This record gives sequence, C-alpha cells and structure tokens, in this order.
Amino acid sequence: MRSADEASRSRAEFRFCEELNDFLAPGLRKRAFVYAFNGTPSVKDAIEAIGVPHAEVDLVLVDGESVDFTRRLAGGERVAVYPYSSAWTYHRSRGCARPLRLSRFVLDVHLGKLARYLRLLGFDTYYQNDYDDDAIIGLARGESRVILTRDRGLLKRGAVTHGYWVRATAPRQQLAEIIRAFDLGSSARPFTRCIRCNGELQPVPKSAVAERLPPRVRAHFEEFVQCSNCAAVYWPGSHYDKMRKMVDELDTGLQLGKASHP
Repeated sequence: MRSADEASRSRAEFRFCEELNDFLAPGLRKRAFVYAFNGTPSVKDAIEAIGVPHAEVDLVLVDGESVDFTRRLAGGERVAVYPYSSAWTYHRSRGCARPLRLSRFVLDVHLGKLARYLRLLGFDTYYQNDYDDDAIIGLARGESRVILTRDRGLLKRGAVTHGYWVRATAPRQQLAEIIRAFDLGSSARPFTRCIRCNGELQPVPKSAVAERLPPRVRAHFEEFVQCSNCAAVYWPGSHYDKMRKMVDELDTGLQLGKASHP
C-alpha cells in the first residue's frame, strides 16, 4: 500500500531513447516508466532528477508535441526524450527540416587525441590541456560550441546548454561515436584544419616557405598548405599518408564528406 505522500504525488510516463539510456538505472532502460513528482517541475528538472544531463538532450516530446525545457509537468503526460542522433531521425521521418546542428566543439582535458582527429576531419575544435570546467563552459556559451567530455558532472552544470558524454575510451572509437551521434559524415572536410592549433589551412606557394623546409622536403615536394593561425606548414609526406589511410578507413564506414588534399 502506498503512503499518503506517495498517493498525493503526480505522475508522468517517461521514455528515453538510444544512448540516453546509458544514464538510467538498469531497470528503466529502453522502456517506458512512471516518474512520480511533487508540484509542477519543469521538463528539464524532471529529466535531470531521473539522472540524464540536460545537455545531452536534443528533443523532448510531451504528448507528441515538441516542447522546450521550461515546459511544466502537471501529471498524466507522456514524455519522450531524444538525444542528438535519434532526434534527427525523428524529424527526417516526418519530413521536417533538419534541426540546427552544432558542429563546433570544445573538449575537456581527457580528449586530446580526439581533438586532433576532429581537426583532421575539418571540424572547428577547441582543446587545451589546461582548460578547467569554467573555461570550457565559457567557450561553449560564448561561441555556441558543444562540450565533449568524459565527465558526466560537467554536463549537469546549469550553465551548460549543449554537451555530450563520450562513452568510448579509445580515440578512434570516440571519433566514430561523435560522427554518428552528431550526424557529421557529410560535413567532414579532411585536411582543412591544423591539428596542432585548429587554425584553417590555406595553400601556400613553395617559394614562401622554402627556407623553413628540411632539405629533403624542399627537393621532393611541390604542394604545401599553411596554418592561418600558427603558420605551421604541411605537405603530403609519410605522416600525411598515415592520416589519409585513417580517413579512408573512416570514410568506408561513415560516408564522410569529400576529402581535401594538401
């Protein structure tokens, strides 16, 4: 028998989709369940009370209608909560315009290799190994960037608006995960950003950089690109061949956008 307090609480049915289930207790995953509450909490408050960081959520439907986080619950609602990946599937299946996708990122200190890989594919990616949480949040809010992190607690900060908890631990698996989660395959433009600093790469005449090149490079290569930010110079040497192979492997599985060549 329920106590008087339990009986007085309102209830709504929740269902979380796809990777959002990672945040739920095992008994609540991949099924609809009843959430009991007092008062009239916002959708955002209810989602986080259940255990899902609001920053991971891209779409909330209440009784079939899209709502924002401020929507209040009164009881009796059916709530479906979607992450980035399946929210896009939902819109596409109904012939709706694609939701705005943010493809500018800021990464926490645990994701340095992932940052290099995202830059390699041409995505605007901020990373420094001395960023603290406040710096990351400030950059995300100030420049409309998505926070990528291995720290769930960071995504529960109230100031965070867009974020994603990276599940995989191996960098290449992390990259594939992010491409799928944010539907980035068609947006990739490999070899257009500096993997060191994130600056854009531009073609540069050999004569303009010749004095900076090792003798062997100067003798055997004619095509170069230079970072517009840190002035690093790149050419299609052996390191490029290794990166090209990795991009080709990703392209096979993820249908990346057309690659550029330095």
